[in-house]
Amino acid sequence: MNPSRTTTGITAHLGSMGDRFSSVLTELGRADAVSRLWNRDYTLWSPDPTEIADRLGWLDVLDDMETQRGRIDDFVARARRDGLTHCVVMGMGGSSLFPEVVARSFPTGGSGLNLHVLDSTDPAVVGRVIETVPAEHTLFVASSKSGGTVETRSHLEYCWERIADPSRFAVITDPGSELGALARERGFREVFENRADIGGRFSALSLFGLVPAALAGLDWYALVERARDLEVALRSPDPEVNPGLFLGGLMGAGVGVGRDKLTLVMDPTVETFALWLEQLVAESTGKQGTGVVPVVEEPLGPADVYGGDRLFVAVGAVDHPLGLEALVATGHPVAHMTLDAPLDLGAHVLVWEVATAIAGAVLAVNPFDQPNVAEAKEATNRVLAGSALRPSSPPLTDLLGTLRPGDYLSIHAYCDPEGETYEALAGVRLELRDRLGVAVTLSPGPRFLHSTGQLHKGGAPSGVFVQVVDTDVVDVSVPGAPWTFGALKWAQADGDLITLGAHGLRAGRYDLADLVSALDHLHRVGP
Repeated sequence: MNPSRTTTGITAHLGSMGDRFSSVLTELGRADAVSRLWNRDYTLWSPDPTEIADRLGWLDVLDDMETQRGRIDDFVARARRDGLTHCVVMGMGGSSLFPEVVARSFPTGGSGLNLHVLDSTDPAVVGRVIETVPAEHTLFVASSKSGGTVETRSHLEYCWERIADPSRFAVITDPGSELGALARERGFREVFENRADIGGRFSALSLFGLVPAALAGLDWYALVERARDLEVALRSPDPEVNPGLFLGGLMGAGVGVGRDKLTLVMDPTVETFALWLEQLVAESTGKQGTGVVPVVEEPLGPADVYGGDRLFVAVGAVDHPLGLEALVATGHPVAHMTLDAPLDLGAHVLVWEVATAIAGAVLAVNPFDQPNVAEAKEATNRVLAGSALRPSSPPLTDLLGTLRPGDYLSIHAYCDPEGETYEALAGVRLELRDRLGVAVTLSPGPRFLHSTGQLHKGGAPSGVFVQVVDTDVVDVSVPGAPWTFGALKWAQADGDLITLGAHGLRAGRYDLADLVSALDHLHRVGP
């Protein structure tokens, strides 16, 4: 193995990128980056404080959560006392991804409620989630920072039309939002208002992440305590002590040497944590023509299927027959982060938040804004209004033929993540990776629009984007809206394709059968 570099909880074998990593750490030290971060010095990222000075509340949110402990625990106790057994969190992006981590990484129910997350406009998903919970014993939590997220408001109205019992609804939002006002008007069970100076993707250790965790029966305060345990290390200017500085420097150095595909290899017990990391890293760094491209939920393959653009980070116990050693032996940089128990995710959240902020400084981008996300929303609105036309798609084999070393292929699957199409696409993804020799990501829509969508449009123009949109066998109306969930899903897919085209990016829409045929063609003639 190559000589290792270590810091608190991380061991890394960096191979040829070790020199660049050392240079980045030296530059961060000279810039006094860690001290400036904790002192909320916005000039670490930009001379303009816009969307920075008012986005750093995550640095001391643990103090707030200590003061909220009694209120949150009482809220959960009352819900259980009133016979509630299930909870559906309706949210997108930063409002849904950490609750999804909780729902899939910890046993829910027991001392709390059975937790479900609804973050799709696919009619099959909406119908299944609502039909699988006992309506009379379910708490519906609408979670949205802005309060105006179209998907979340549509979910809320759909559920409200069916139940209309305010004692079984609650919201988590920012102060002064329309959602909070609506909840008070209807007399909802609770209105949680988060501090406004925390962006959605940095909100896991705030009310947005911890109220759902508490409802699920998780020892949510242990997440706070684990994060608190690392605060001293995360304030250190020494990269051999500060894992956030170490990891942020590693991501930034990776981009500098062309290893911008951050491939996350997860302990199976916390596999879903990669989805939260994906949004945090991609949406924070993917702008101004640069960025880190997270690759998640990808089973490890033989070392020779990976190009020179990969940086591997393993979290927890990674028991894989290939072993990380095989990657190190062939020169790939690999970092391994310890994880003794799932509750250590509280510490990991804070480490990765610090690391992402540091990586933003290395890349000279503002990690707290998302300048390109609104474009797809606006295009979706034009589609719904009938004033936009979807661009045509080139032949799929021609599109795939534009891929070059260092590029990546991103499959956008507007379908049920638990359905047959998505399962088939997961297999196609790996075959395309092995055949084309590039990183291939697979993302369910519209979730990714609130996650990696910023990176796709604002990052390096190295992506090729393939849309697959399932036809809806059944559809579901959105109360109070002139469209159905199916129409909204298709409009979001159209809006994203329009936006990708407006940026001059390589993109098109195809069927699953088209991808299978393209694979057959590649097997016959080669990439």
